[in-house]
Amino acid sequence: MRAVIVDCAVYRDGHRTEGASDFSDALDGARASGGDTFLWIGLHEPSQEEFDHVTEEFGLHPLAVEDALKAHQRPKLEVYDDSLFMVLKPVVYEPAGDTVSTGELMVFVGDSFVVTVRHGAGAPLAAVRERLEKEPDLLRLGPTGVLYAISDAVVDHYIDVAGELQVDLEELETEVFQPSGGDAKNTAARIYTFKRQVLEFRRATNPLSGPVTRLASGGVPFVVEEAQPFFRDVADHLTRATEQVEGLDRLLSDILSAHLAQMGVRQNDDMRKISAWAAMAAVPTMVAGVYGMNFDFMPELHQEWGYPGVVVLMVLIVIGLYRLFKRRGWL
Repeated sequence: MRAVIVDCAVYRDGHRTEGASDFSDALDGARASGGDTFLWIGLHEPSQEEFDHVTEEFGLHPLAVEDALKAHQRPKLEVYDDSLFMVLKPVVYEPAGDTVSTGELMVFVGDSFVVTVRHGAGAPLAAVRERLEKEPDLLRLGPTGVLYAISDAVVDHYIDVAGELQVDLEELETEVFQPSGGDAKNTAARIYTFKRQVLEFRRATNPLSGPVTRLASGGVPFVVEEAQPFFRDVADHLTRATEQVEGLDRLLSDILSAHLAQMGVRQNDDMRKISAWAAMAAVPTMVAGVYGMNFDFMPELHQEWGYPGVVVLMVLIVIGLYRLFKRRGWL
């Protein structure tokens, strides 16, 4: 268990205390103290065997435990007899590759305890603990304060990631609408990859609206009524993040349509140019083909100036066609 336990601490009256070395004893002590004393244990990618002991000690529901172990869950909020179970999907922006990845964060809230289970490299909770330990008023809300701080940190990071994606989107717009057009194949691939990332982002933000709204409305077991204003603030930030993500998705669709339209225009331009050059090449080919036939009686066939005259005629016709196509914008 030591390998998967990131941190384990008992909080009393808004302050961290020295708890027992064994979390079972620490939980018993927190429940015996009552009031605003609770245990917060953080786990990182536990196995079935490692999580069994936690399940037994905290009395976690088997269905919630199954979700916490298997991961790959949608954001949701479930209420069981002995605990509250919430799933969040933190989003991480990787500047090196301009990519978005998601992790998973499960939070169990019950009588005098909070158990967090984290999957993936994103959303480490050390910063959340540090923030809470500097704000005793939030910690005095008990496990509800921890649930709020985690939700707030995840949602605020959504807004930061949406801002980073907005910058990338502006760079992509510049590439699409530049006069040269750029590498059409590479640009289309970038737009498609970007759209997949935004879709992954939406899978994290959209389903979370229901659980956060439910927490903000009150009446949820194991959540104190005093925390409603805090969850309303989280809901407001989540709405903002969701609107930003949806805006990114709409803009990407518009950029893709504009890119495809530009490709069609460029193809039409190319076809016009090819047709113009083919027409200019067809005239001398036709005249030369006539004089290449085996007939005795042809115009100017026995004249000394016949050959250069025909060549000059072909050149003049080609020049005329060139000026005509140039004036019409085909070349």
